[in-house]
Amino acid sequence: MATSRITRVVLVLVFLGAAAQFIRPERTNPPVDQAQTLEAVAKVPASLAPVLRRSCYDCHSNETRWPWYSEVVPMAWGVANHVREGRSAMNLSEWGRYPARKRTALLEKLCDKVREGEMPLPSYLWLHRDARLSETEWKAVCDWSMDEADRSGSR
Repeated sequence: MATSRITRVVLVLVFLGAAAQFIRPERTNPPVDQAQTLEAVAKVPASLAPVLRRSCYDCHSNETRWPWYSEVVPMAWGVANHVREGRSAMNLSEWGRYPARKRTALLEKLCDKVREGEMPLPSYLWLHRDARLSETEWKAVCDWSMDEADRSGSR
């Protein structure tokens, strides 16, 4: 009796899991206007650009590299949500469209988030170990972001 109940529960879960694969979130990369990107608008040192691309661009740009697991529900829902929230908070592909004051605030927040180890997200780092910032890298991000905020003249 208990075995048949367990079998039914397992079958229902398998069916629901299979059915959920048809409910997929939108995974898009909007077009990038190269004249509006962070690298076009701000003075990003050549040594720092690859660090930002490796650690920030998947969630904070229109150049997301969608990994294989973003095709599999329920992971797909979480990945798409993180990208949507990341782009909404700060989109490095849209940097030139932000007013100067907002760019300054974002640069200061960027430093705070990497210094505190809140960015990249710890959950992102589980599968993207190469995105982890070393102490030297997060200090370079902070130094640059604060210098860039000063340079933009709106602080």
